[in-house]
Amino acid sequence: MRPAGPAVHKSQSPLSDQKTEETLLSTQLLETIPDAIVAVRSDGTILQVNSQTEQLFGYATGQLIGKKIEELVPERFRGAHDAHRAAFAQAPKTRRMGARLDLKGRRSDGSEFDVEISLSPVHTQSGILVLSAIRDVSDRKRIEAELRRAHEELEKRTAKEIGEYRARLAGIIDSSEDAIIGKDLDGTITSWNRGAQRMYGYTPEEILGKNISLLAAKERPDEIPDILARIRNGEHITHYESIRVTKDGRPLDVSISISPIRDASGTIVGASAIARDVTEQKRAEEHLRQAQKMEAVGRLAGGLAHDFNNILGIVTACTELLGGVIENKEQSTPYIANIRKAVDRGTSLTRQLLSFTRKTAINPQLIDLNTHLKDVSKLIRPLMGDDVEIIVQPRSASAIVEMDPGQLDQIILNLGVNSRDAMPRGGKFILETSAVDLDDAFTEKHEPMKPGPYIVLAASDTGGGMDKATAGRIFEPFFTTKEVGKGTGLGLFTVYGIVQHCGGHVWVYSEPGRGTTFKIYLPSAEAKLGEQSKAAPKLPVRRRDGTTILLVEDDEIMLSLTRQLLVENGFVVLQAKNGDAALEIVRSHPGPIHVLLTDVVMRGMSGPDLVAAVTQSHPAIKTVFMSGYTGELIAKGQPSILSVPLLEKPFTRAALYKILDTTLG
Repeated sequence: MRPAGPAVHKSQSPLSDQKTEETLLSTQLLETIPDAIVAVRSDGTILQVNSQTEQLFGYATGQLIGKKIEELVPERFRGAHDAHRAAFAQAPKTRRMGARLDLKGRRSDGSEFDVEISLSPVHTQSGILVLSAIRDVSDRKRIEAELRRAHEELEKRTAKEIGEYRARLAGIIDSSEDAIIGKDLDGTITSWNRGAQRMYGYTPEEILGKNISLLAAKERPDEIPDILARIRNGEHITHYESIRVTKDGRPLDVSISISPIRDASGTIVGASAIARDVTEQKRAEEHLRQAQKMEAVGRLAGGLAHDFNNILGIVTACTELLGGVIENKEQSTPYIANIRKAVDRGTSLTRQLLSFTRKTAINPQLIDLNTHLKDVSKLIRPLMGDDVEIIVQPRSASAIVEMDPGQLDQIILNLGVNSRDAMPRGGKFILETSAVDLDDAFTEKHEPMKPGPYIVLAASDTGGGMDKATAGRIFEPFFTTKEVGKGTGLGLFTVYGIVQHCGGHVWVYSEPGRGTTFKIYLPSAEAKLGEQSKAAPKLPVRRRDGTTILLVEDDEIMLSLTRQLLVENGFVVLQAKNGDAALEIVRSHPGPIHVLLTDVVMRGMSGPDLVAAVTQSHPAIKTVFMSGYTGELIAKGQPSILSVPLLEKPFTRAALYKILDTTLG
């Protein structure tokens, strides 16, 4: 198959953490919208703008952040704008998405111009933000004013002058970027400007004399008759949003303003419609709503994973302690080993959840793809359906890469789901690995790849395939070929970001009717595997007789089991169920406390807040966090806290002792 074109020539940088990724995504989204976009708090403070805003209003990059949105509005209009925006923020559900306001804009040099402002609510954890889409409508206002003046003058002029005015009117109408369409009361199109031709694709020769219903969506058969009835009654229709269909069948979201046309006696004889294509704006609004849903799902998944990891932590601790008290170790060892395997599988599942929500720490490890793919194929088996055969084909003795196992699982999961959707009647999903050494001749044709050893992960399906245009866009955020509600458009974008972050490259090969293959080139880590095998042998765990540790955990079972593991290694354990109790122990304990081991998420005072309070009065105390996931630390964003060692739940006895050994020295 011929390649559908490289998917790696993009400007975005690799995604390194949650904050960077979210900022990159929102910035990319806002920059795709042709209008000026301003995100403000309910009090009018500007939080974010796109570059179109800065250009339109004449401000330097970043100069608008923190200012009030009313500074972009002339003083005489600020009261009306402030009241409209505040009311919208207080009751967005009662207001139609995209509610519009016609005002004047004020540039940095004080000059004014006509603007149309569309407001949309954005729900965040800190409250409702108001998203303002601002469009310069000076040209449209100029045309409308010219039309009014021209109509007023027509009654005063001679036939020759009327002809001149009509010519002038035609020029004004044709110069508009908007579609301006005239029609009679039956809907027959009587005039059609160049803006309409550009928007809908029909030439005047093709459309004049046809009914306006030709442009209507089939699922809205009653819309045009209803509009014409309202016009006959003398009604003016402003900012009416609907769907129109182009000559080549593409649906467009449009905002239409319609006014009656009257003859010299005042009788309504037709209608004039000015239509604007708002497809991109509507798509952006839908993307924002989708992003909000994804954020909510992510918070739910993160919370579930955190709780599940706490449960797995209890099971792990029980297996560690059980091995020391069972008399018949020969018979019990296989059972304990099976429990541990089940815990490992559960941990893998929660890591996938946390990887999906981007709330797990990136932990690169040396992985043999040949072995890993066999395990992952079992996990994705239920997702693929009984009619999809999963085939794993290693084509080299080993395929060693260095990356986070959760991120690798996420790549395979997203590629698997994508392939499943491409095979509604079943087929084959094939995962192949191979080791290659790319030379200059190959990399010159596949920029920006560099020569050297790579591991290739190829994921293929026997689905319907894609044309070149579709394949060229599949890594774009929110791009999806699925029907509304069936896909987020983020799966392959996520794959692309992870691969780039690992220093790799991804290419897609596809043709209609011939399936699709994704080839992911990851730097080979075979050399690092050799270095790892030469590493110094592990030192035995040091006993900590007499070392005092303050253990803080709000789960009673986990608190008791962890205490037992610590006592076995000689620690003197002080325990607390919450932060307040821990602070009381710190204040009242007569001797030294050498280390504080605390959970991150607890009822009342959080682990990070506890550490901050304890280290303020006892700066010499060592601190270690334990948690089911690390999203809490990232969300806090405090550099001093991010530097604290983290013990991830569920943890083994060895992992507990190792992190304490490293911390205590």
